[in-house]
Amino acid sequence: MNRILALVPLIALLGCDAASNTTPPTNKPSPRAESTARPNATTPLPANTSSPAESARTETPADPPAKTEEPPVRPVELEERKEDPPEEAPPIPDEYKPINKAKTIFFEKKDDGTRRVHLLGEICLREGPLEVFLCKNFTKEHESIVRCDVDAREIHAALLLAGAQAGSPAKFVPKFQPPTGTKIKVTVTYREKGKVKTAPASEWVKDKGSGKDLAYDWVFAGSRLFRDPENPGATPFYMANNGEVISLSNFPDSMMDLPVKSSKDAADLLFEANTSRIPPLRSPVLVTLEPVVEKKK
Repeated sequence: MNRILALVPLIALLGCDAASNTTPPTNKPSPRAESTARPNATTPLPANTSSPAESARTETPADPPAKTEEPPVRPVELEERKEDPPEEAPPIPDEYKPINKAKTIFFEKKDDGTRRVHLLGEICLREGPLEVFLCKNFTKEHESIVRCDVDAREIHAALLLAGAQAGSPAKFVPKFQPPTGTKIKVTVTYREKGKVKTAPASEWVKDKGSGKDLAYDWVFAGSRLFRDPENPGATPFYMANNGEVISLSNFPDSMMDLPVKSSKDAADLLFEANTSRIPPLRSPVLVTLEPVVEKKK
């Protein structure tokens, strides 16, 4: 990985002033309106203006009123479930310095030397099997809990500045080798009924077999670069931008991954969303990445 390529633009960005907090859009699509057709009312017959004798000879019985069909009753399980409205964004302290144009990546340096990276994203999925914990916008929202408007290269660079060392993604031939790299503790800060809460990200993920919380920390695998052979002068593509920013299944392109064998085959996925602990869809969430490194004496 070209360390200079990753760090130069970020170092320039670190000099920028902290900007006002922004949150991802929280407008929730309106529920689909359903209309039920109603039959027109039966038109009354005109009043009889003939004499009683003529009426007895010409009057015919009136047609019976049309029957109104009741709309079919939908089973409860087929009714559209109403989601709770999104929560407001958690507060972002002044000491968290934005380092990208979208103001979704923040860098923090404490007085004791601790350095952390914070990502401002939003909830995009609350139930079902998972391959990824956090993805880039418009990539793997269908199998990730959090999405974020980021360039994963900038997260990589920020983690290097925070003291993490990139290892290598999982390898599958000739035999499986788990991903390596600095251990990264991941926490989430969000609002629950207005109150700010912070919890390990592992509480939002559970083992499909045991039902228990995720039992592993992630490692900084570092993804990989792809160089276009037809355009060798172009900037290499950072493969984690395909969606595998913080993975739960082993991918060769993951920026962060679990240091255990975890299948990416749909039928064998090991993890699923812990729905009861995850905020409503589109709720903003601050995902904190803290490298576990030895402090310099």
